[in-house]
Amino acid sequence: MTVEYQNIGEGILVVTLNRQERLNAMDSQAKHALAEVWQRAQQDTAVRAIVLRGAGERAFCAGSDLKEIEATGETVSSEVLARALPGVGNDLSKPVIAALHGHTLGLGISLAIHCDFRIARHDTRFHFPEVQHGMLSGFSAITLPSLIGEAAALDIMLSARKFDAQEALAIGLVNQVVDDAYASALELAARLASHSGKAVAWTKTLLLAERKARLLRQMALVDQARQDVMLGR
Repeated sequence: MTVEYQNIGEGILVVTLNRQERLNAMDSQAKHALAEVWQRAQQDTAVRAIVLRGAGERAFCAGSDLKEIEATGETVSSEVLARALPGVGNDLSKPVIAALHGHTLGLGISLAIHCDFRIARHDTRFHFPEVQHGMLSGFSAITLPSLIGEAAALDIMLSARKFDAQEALAIGLVNQVVDDAYASALELAARLASHSGKAVAWTKTLLLAERKARLLRQMALVDQARQDVMLGR
C-alpha cells in the first residue's frame, strides 16, 4: 500500500492512503509507513496543517488487511499501531483533519478518531467489525468515550452495527457532513495554517493533554488485551 505525502503549499500537507483495490485497507507495511509519516510531518517546518484522506471513490479506509492477518496469524505490535495513529504513539502538535467518505471501518474509524477534525461526505458508512472477527480496537476503546460518551461508544463498538454519516454527526463522532469532504478539509486546513503555528501547537497540546496521559497510562493494558485476543483467535 502507498501512503502518499504531498506538501501542496501554504503550510498544508495531504496524506493519502492509496490502495484502492483493497478499499485502502492497511497492511503491516502501511502501518509502519504511516507511523513514519506522522513523525516526518511533526519535524517538517513547512507543515502547519494536515489533511488525511483515502484514494478513490469507494473508501476512506476499510480497516486492517484481514487477509494478511489470516494468512500470517499476526498483526503489528501495539507500539507500531500506536505510532500509526496520529498523536497516540508520537508527538503530533499540528492539527489533522480526516476527510471521510465511503467505507470507514475498524482501523479507518480509529485513524479518524485520533485526528482533530472529522469531515464526512454524505455517503460515509461507519462500522467497528472487530468483535465479529475476534479482534479489537484497543486505542479507540480508550479514546472514544471522551468523544461521544460511554453509552454511544459501548453501542457502536460492542454491537458492531453499521451506521451512517448523519448518525455519526448526531452522536458527535464527526464535525460536519458535506457534499465534498476533501474540499471542506482543505478549506479548514488553509484556515488553520494561517494561524500562529506555535499558538495552534500549544493549544492542541493543552486541549489533548489529559487524553494523551490517559492513553499512556493504559498502553500496557491495550497491549495485554491485543495479545490475549490474538491468542484466542
